Amino acid sequence: MDFYQDTQSIKQLEKRKGGYFYLKIDSKIIEQFSRKRATRLICTIDENVTYRCGLNHLGDGNYFIILASKYLDQLEKELGDTVEYKIEKDPDQLGVDIPEVLTAFLEQEPESKRIFDQLTDGKKRSLIYGILKVKDIDSQVKNIQDFIEIERRKIKS
Repeated sequence: MDFYQDTQSIKQLEKRKGGYFYLKIDSKIIEQFSRKRATRLICTIDENVTYRCGLNHLGDGNYFIILASKYLDQLEKELGDTVEYKIEKDPDQLGVDIPEVLTAFLEQEPESKRIFDQLTDGKKRSLIYGILKVKDIDSQVKNIQDFIEIERRKIKS
């Protein structure tokens, strides 16, 4: 299966579990995707908001997709409102675009590229999100170098 669509009301996790707004996805739906729980998704809500996301365990065998408050604001929706949604397999399993500064760095540093290629998709996303939080290119490069050095040490141990 490459996509699934349905309608449901917006739910919210308990505050002690993060308080996130979410859409519940039954495990039987996820089992139909080729990469099952590891599938990266593109979620479209009310044909108005589209974003890339991953699955989170709900704790009862099912999954959920986080629905950020900024998307609720764009949709003018709140807890309990009904939305139409579509989830589809993201063709890029990493699920995020690699920043230009990281691409350039890895092209110039073959050993760092080798280490980057060994990272899990989750670790790669962590590095990318860390880079995107910083606007200064020199600081971005420093973050990349520090991250890669930490991973290099883990590989050696």
